[in-house]
Amino acid sequence: MAGLLLLIFFVLAILGVPVGIVVGLTTFFGFLYIGNDILFSMVAQRMFSAMNNFTFLALPFFLLTGEIMNKVGLTTRLIDFSNLFFGRLKGGLAQVNIVTSIIFGGISGAAVADTAALGSIFIPTMEKHGYDRPFSTAVTIASSIIAPIIPPSIIMVLYGAIMEVSIAGLFAAGIVPGLMIGVILMVLTRFIAGRRQYPTNPESFTVKTVTDRTRKASWALLMPIIILGGILGGIFTPTEAAAIAVGLALFIGLVVYRNVSFKQLYNVFLQSSITIGVITLLLSCASVLAWFLAIEQVPEMVANLFLSISTNKYVILLLINIFLVIIGMFMDIGPSLLILGPILAPLAISLGVHPLHFGIMMCVNLNIALMTPPMGACLFMGMIVSELKLGEIVKALWPFIIAEFFVLFLVIYFPFITLTIPRLLGFVS
Repeated sequence: MAGLLLLIFFVLAILGVPVGIVVGLTTFFGFLYIGNDILFSMVAQRMFSAMNNFTFLALPFFLLTGEIMNKVGLTTRLIDFSNLFFGRLKGGLAQVNIVTSIIFGGISGAAVADTAALGSIFIPTMEKHGYDRPFSTAVTIASSIIAPIIPPSIIMVLYGAIMEVSIAGLFAAGIVPGLMIGVILMVLTRFIAGRRQYPTNPESFTVKTVTDRTRKASWALLMPIIILGGILGGIFTPTEAAAIAVGLALFIGLVVYRNVSFKQLYNVFLQSSITIGVITLLLSCASVLAWFLAIEQVPEMVANLFLSISTNKYVILLLINIFLVIIGMFMDIGPSLLILGPILAPLAISLGVHPLHFGIMMCVNLNIALMTPPMGACLFMGMIVSELKLGEIVKALWPFIIAEFFVLFLVIYFPFITLTIPRLLGFVS
């Protein structure tokens, strides 16, 4: 049965059917195959229940916040602010690129949006200052995957909604892994820049300059503090924080900077609605698929398969992550997370892995897949922005991929990296 569903899924995907429809049709054929009319009649109810979720409301609000902030033009202000402090390092603009991604990730929470927004600015600018285009593109792509790991994170909202895991806890757990990826990318960039003699980009470091740049970037710097501070401090829920973030983004664009028109906002709301419509369809269909897989005891079969290879927790975690990497190379992060989470998480939890630890592990793994060939979404966005061929980008990108897999290894085998902040905040007993 599982083999038949897998065949249907991949045939439909290869034919180019939208992934939400693929998941829905696969589930439909599954229920048709077992021929249980009572279960079949409950599908619509299950789909509605998945969407009728207060926690899930955080997703459209965070998406809308990112779109508005991109339109407001906070990117250039963040770049100027970061350049003042990090431009003097070896490979200055590349370092600024990474730091801007870390801060930008605290606003957008989406890797592809980061690649598009920052790539269109950084890639031509870095090339003008003596960096080769493949390296500039590689740095942009590699740093963009920090966005969904540094909270707020759209994929963490998805994972938390379907797995019923604390989204605030996931946000807290993602802080250290996200910063670790940023640091290791900066160290690697320093090494490559030294070998290739890439320039620094220093600016005069005066009180006036620091004050001016900080003032201009103040709203961009305040956004992550307000969102995270409110959530982790227990002042409001992630959903309430997302709604507040939208209101704040509108205030900045319409009142503070006054650089966004209502016509532009209409287009922003329209695009966000289309995106959230696709995600909602995927979430509802994935929820029904997860229910069907549970009925057919697929998670138990997968668990038995892994346990037949080894009963050692660390070996199984390695196997799970190898499996996720392979899947992530061919499937987008949303479907991977929603389909495989309900299958793999129970196995990991039964072996003593904390749900927050496994959630972050899965998010980091599948985020790295966004930059791995052949199907990485950030990879394709980098190709569009840079107008380079896939081979040229991959050749420059592989050292960054290895560095991020090293961080993933640390996240897998050293749980305190993930769980220390959630434990301090009371999310882990």
